[in-house]
Amino acid sequence: MLVKPRGLLIDLDGTLYHGRHRIPGADRLINSLKDQAIPYLYVTNNSSRTPEQVAIHLQGMGIPALAEEVVTSSLAAAQYVAEESPGAKVAMIGEEGLMQALNAAGLRIVEDSPEYVIQGIDRSFHYDKLTLAVRWIQEGAISVLTNPDLQLPSDTGLMPGAGSIGAAIEAASGIKPIIIGKPSSVLMKYASDRLGLVPGEIAVIGDNIRTDIAAGAHAGCQTILVMTGITTTLNMNEHLESTGVKPDYICQDLSEVTKLLCP
Repeated sequence: MLVKPRGLLIDLDGTLYHGRHRIPGADRLINSLKDQAIPYLYVTNNSSRTPEQVAIHLQGMGIPALAEEVVTSSLAAAQYVAEESPGAKVAMIGEEGLMQALNAAGLRIVEDSPEYVIQGIDRSFHYDKLTLAVRWIQEGAISVLTNPDLQLPSDTGLMPGAGSIGAAIEAASGIKPIIIGKPSSVLMKYASDRLGLVPGEIAVIGDNIRTDIAAGAHAGCQTILVMTGITTTLNMNEHLESTGVKPDYICQDLSEVTKLLCP
């Protein structure tokens, strides 16, 4: 039986939408949570967008959203580094969402002798950036990866994700990065703190056992898998075996999630 959560962390792509298309029931789920005053945050591994951009994307599909309801791997990465080394010099490999997060956290973006190399998705990545990142890391800079996703969905098909760039940097430098996004619990702790709740009071909703559900389980949250995205009946056993994680609840669609949380 579900222990009624005091707050929710909700994945986006594959859970509430596919690209630019809303998954049926997404708007009703969010409106039901609002009606019952259940706090929630949208939590995404995507490091390229700012919270404002994510909220606009959701609003465009008819899903209620405010920037302050959005948590990204960029925000969590910036806070992680700022807490470890306030005002640190950082080299950034990424896009607007990461740059804004680093600046807001008071970190100094530099192009020489960084203390950290912070890397997210970068669709202008090239060999010279790889070379510099590897040299900085080998000289002692700490490698931080916003999220390990190897692939990124787009309207034209799958693209290499931040994790693919990270794999190249790791292979060339020989140094494993600190991973912030799902399935790491770092992002979930950041989001839990934003809600003002402890993980045991929170349920995580997501479509991917390997990322969303694993991250929630590692953080100590309840987990709700919805069969609208990456994990399917065909690959579920593979996902369960590869992670060693089992969701607390499995819902076939978002209407089942709504009934579970807002009976």
